[in-house]
Amino acid sequence: MAFPESFLQELADRNDIADVVGSYVRLTKRSGANLFGLCPFHSEKTPSFSVSPDKQIYHCFGCGKGGSVINFIMEIENLSFPDAVEFLARRCGMELPDEKEDEGRKKRERLLSLNRDAARFFHEKLKEPGGAVAREYIAKRGLSPTVVKNFGLGFAPESWYELTNAMKAKGYTDFELVNAGLANSNKSGKGVHDIFRSRLMFPIIDVRGNVLGFSGRILGDGEPKYLNTRETPVFNKSRNLFALNLAKKSKNGYILLAEGNIDVVSLHQSGFDSAVASLGTSLTPEQARLISRYANEVVIAYDNDAAGQKAAQRAIGILENLDLKVKVLRMSGAKDPDEFIKLKGADAFKNLLEQSENHVEYRLQSAMSKYNLSIDEEKVAALKDAVNIIASLPNAVEREVYSMRVAEKCSVSKDVVIGEVVRARKKKIYYTKMQQEKELLRSTNSSRAKNKAVSYENPRSALAEEGVIRLLYLDSGLFSGVEISPEDFSSPLLGRFFEILKEKTDAHLPLSMASLSANFSPEETDHLTGILQKPEVLSKGQQALGDYINIIKTEKQSAFAEDDLRAYAQMRNKKEKGYGGQNGC
Repeated sequence: MAFPESFLQELADRNDIADVVGSYVRLTKRSGANLFGLCPFHSEKTPSFSVSPDKQIYHCFGCGKGGSVINFIMEIENLSFPDAVEFLARRCGMELPDEKEDEGRKKRERLLSLNRDAARFFHEKLKEPGGAVAREYIAKRGLSPTVVKNFGLGFAPESWYELTNAMKAKGYTDFELVNAGLANSNKSGKGVHDIFRSRLMFPIIDVRGNVLGFSGRILGDGEPKYLNTRETPVFNKSRNLFALNLAKKSKNGYILLAEGNIDVVSLHQSGFDSAVASLGTSLTPEQARLISRYANEVVIAYDNDAAGQKAAQRAIGILENLDLKVKVLRMSGAKDPDEFIKLKGADAFKNLLEQSENHVEYRLQSAMSKYNLSIDEEKVAALKDAVNIIASLPNAVEREVYSMRVAEKCSVSKDVVIGEVVRARKKKIYYTKMQQEKELLRSTNSSRAKNKAVSYENPRSALAEEGVIRLLYLDSGLFSGVEISPEDFSSPLLGRFFEILKEKTDAHLPLSMASLSANFSPEETDHLTGILQKPEVLSKGQQALGDYINIIKTEKQSAFAEDDLRAYAQMRNKKEKGYGGQNGC
């Protein structure tokens, strides 16, 4: 969908980028006129994500992502350009222009509508005689009718065609059913059949109330125990969390991270309404970033077995990268939160929450419990593991406190432990720096390999071209008297950006990345935003512009001269080989 320039400009004006980004990213560090925070698009410990309130753009110096407020919503919410515009229009109460609907948005809305109707179908089937097996399971797990309704639980019948027939009766096509992950094509190639059969159904609902997909628990024997909707145009299990739509409303101030859907439902029923669960996977960085939008603290309440402890250790590392406060529950006498609450009650679980260990204590205890400290060799191994954990802590006071605690537990000098921690930390810092440099080089090379727009044939001219578009973007008044054209640019991308800037200036239209980004791909927008983010002194803008233009023209003349010399050399070469004259002379 093509949106009028005036509409996009007003949309950007009414959705200040610092406010919008600030609702997803904690912008706590100010450098000059810019705000900084941890990038929501890649894992990092040092803030490299910059927001410029005056330019109304964002740029990450780590991964290179950048653009306007529209580009940010496209990336963070995984939306197309038209959908991101609609998202921001709803946010500020603007009405969309009356134009032909975008096909991609229509298809997305159609899938969401199908999922919503499927959720209603499953919920109704739970109440029917055929849903008795699911109701028995619900009763066995002690779930109340209220919580069943709040979560929209349902039942997928044993039939191979009951859902597909019901949805086709509502006008949905076989293709839409397959595309939504609700059906598979029959082996014969004709028709489709239900994917979810004889399962307790948990709708997966996003924070805006859209049904994105489903998680179905088998009732009886069979594998897999839980079956999740496969990846679809509206659902990616790595980027969503079960029950976050409800947990985001909690007043607890923390997110309670559990392993299974039943655990989450049980926790909510018992009053712990900030519980969520990942969807059949270990916690992912994307899910952690989603959590960080709604809470500063996370309490991990994974199952009390080896797999749960391993998953907790992995989750701690991911959550730590986002500067979240992390605690871990230790449940004795029960394998998971649901069983603990049933055996000991909600009050006992509340006490357990209040006594939960911070992640450092949990990791140290888990590491050292593997060893017999009365045996010297094992004591040395335990100290080595403990030192590596303590060395990873960013706070110097924490490192000293835990070093002293470990020294006391192992009956060794605190100075020895502190010294080992210092050495281990230096190694970690050096290794991390080397890895970051390698990763940055790899990602930069990968980006350039994928996107020809960011590779320059003439770097000296291109740097001057960057300066030209940066100055003209910041001060369109500098266009007066500019004697340069898009054809003078060595970079096609920069020449195109210059041409669009000039067209908008000539038409007296305001310049902003929000209105410009519709003309460029996401990769091009990332690159252009990085250029605009660089500092420029406008007080000497006219002089700098003239210097940049002189470089561009000089480089172009040099390129022409080189072309002429190359052509002349080729002609001479042909003549010398006998190709240039009729008689070989």
